[in-house]
Amino acid sequence: MAKRRKKRKFKSVEFKLSARQMKSLKNYCAARKTTPTKLIKMRIRDYTENFSKEVDKKYYATSNQLTMFDEDELKDKTPNMFE
Repeated sequence: MAKRRKKRKFKSVEFKLSARQMKSLKNYCAARKTTPTKLIKMRIRDYTENFSKEVDKKYYATSNQLTMFDEDELKDKTPNMFE
């Protein structure tokens, strides 16, 4: 007996392009002899293949580090010329 393959589950992703962007995409794909779907999948492959389990800490967004503009910090570090 032949073993049955596990059925793959697929998810859909939608996004919109302007008419100019779509024309550009089609022209690029025609020059490269590929389809828009194949091109997009090829370009996002690194993000869809490598992060299925865990994301490295270097890829996480960090909090805003511009604390030098906080009001409390400004009062402490503002030079006073008249002292």
